[in-house]
Amino acid sequence: MIPLRRPPLTPSLTADLARRTAAIRAAGPSTAAGRAAWRTARQPKAQLRLMLRRMAPGLERCMYCGDNLGTDIDHFEPIARDPLRTFDWQNHLLACAHCNSNQKRDRFPCDPATGEHLLVDPSREDPADHLVLYLESGAYDPLTAKGEATIDVFGLNSRAELVRGRRMMFTVVKSLLGAWHTAGAAGRTREQHEFLDALRLLHHADVLRTVLALRRTPPLADAVLGRSLAAVVQELVTTEPEFDRR
Repeated sequence: MIPLRRPPLTPSLTADLARRTAAIRAAGPSTAAGRAAWRTARQPKAQLRLMLRRMAPGLERCMYCGDNLGTDIDHFEPIARDPLRTFDWQNHLLACAHCNSNQKRDRFPCDPATGEHLLVDPSREDPADHLVLYLESGAYDPLTAKGEATIDVFGLNSRAELVRGRRMMFTVVKSLLGAWHTAGAAGRTREQHEFLDALRLLHHADVLRTVLALRRTPPLADAVLGRSLAAVVQELVTTEPEFDRR
């Protein structure tokens, strides 16, 4: 899971969503009213899905697991909890069918004392404040109660394919970084751009982000990546500013 930038909607779509929310309120907000309104909102859903696909990590990956294709518009706070957020743009995330229908469903754990929700919203906060990814094992450890609930709800560690996929992606990232450096040193600019595109569009974008973050602690980067590859990471963020922001 990586932080995501949510773009603003067009004025016309914003107005359309507001009208639909007003209709749910007028009908007497209920789960049934929210779900019925959502089912029939074909045009705004198509526009929302397009916006979410553009802000999704990698090749339109799920914003929760980072592995599968994002196919569903998930209501971060479920319609069953707050029907008036059915058409709230700030409440929409792109999810794969497994995370949306098998894992999360209507689960929305909250702190019993404060009422604060306990799932990480990658469009509002940095998941790295709540979760730490161990590259060699491919597993997450929670740093906070939010991190713990997020790992549980989305099965980030219990789904073996995710753990194995992140571990394998660490190998892929290291290989691409080395190939990018070698191509650049040899003046093969076209190849170098191809390796950059591959890095941008990888599944499990959290693996690349974790690798890039190692540059902030050079001794750890040397230990995890080796001194030569750690230097390549620093070279990448120096020459390609977009990676410095990750």
